[in-house]
Amino acid sequence: MVARRPDRRSATPKVSLARALSKLGFCSRTQAERLVAEGRVQVNGKTVRDALLRFDPDRDRITVDGERVVTERKVYLMLNKPRGLVTTRDDPEGRGTVYDCLEGLDLPFVSPVGRLDKASEGLLLMTNDTRWANGLLDPASHVAKTYHVQIAAVPDEEMLDRFRQGAVADGELLTASSITLLRSGGRTAWLEVVLDEGRNRQIRRLLGAFDIEVLRLVRVAIGGLQLGELAKGQARHLTSEEVAILAAPELRHPRAERERSGRIDPKIHSVTSREG
Repeated sequence: MVARRPDRRSATPKVSLARALSKLGFCSRTQAERLVAEGRVQVNGKTVRDALLRFDPDRDRITVDGERVVTERKVYLMLNKPRGLVTTRDDPEGRGTVYDCLEGLDLPFVSPVGRLDKASEGLLLMTNDTRWANGLLDPASHVAKTYHVQIAAVPDEEMLDRFRQGAVADGELLTASSITLLRSGGRTAWLEVVLDEGRNRQIRRLLGAFDIEVLRLVRVAIGGLQLGELAKGQARHLTSEEVAILAAPELRHPRAERERSGRIDPKIHSVTSREG
């Protein structure tokens, strides 16, 4: 008797309806939950009002207002986030968001990969490829993120060593992979801080534990991807090489990128957006 080959399609993981709409690049999960509650979403011809019910976005027919939702083209963007914008789609307080920088561009729905708080600026990735994004956000991946931080102090080597040893804030040990002095002048200094884990306001809380005020915080690199000369408030598509580098664990650290032959030109494949 010949054994039947298992049906691989039956093993396809199902996700909540809200997640399915997000994975298809149609809208955010919050927006999807609202659409479902309003009775505007159908699955296989039947209206579904529970956004937590699970479906297979690759096999089930999902429509919104009668129009089928299909997978959008994969988009990978880097944005130079201006200070003062929040990293959300909609803000209940009416503040400006990073999506203001994408107005007028022909893009499917994209989501930020991680966050930068309102007072922070610099490199922010955005995509509709949830698997790629989750790979970067997975704590086990230890993707290095590099920041330039202006502080209201001029630290000596002893103080820098204390920073490097870390500090406990709210019962949580906060550390950095490396902290180096870039330059100083007057009563301020710029530090380069590299993190390989993501915690809420990690740098501000770490330095705040030493009563050090952060004046500016700019993310300048994620793995081997550099912010470069991308203007504030502008976005550009990543090259296929950049997407692959960030997807490969062995190439995610800045050192790995520096050791590769050739440099990626940050000016190619640019997409202009308005100033935020």
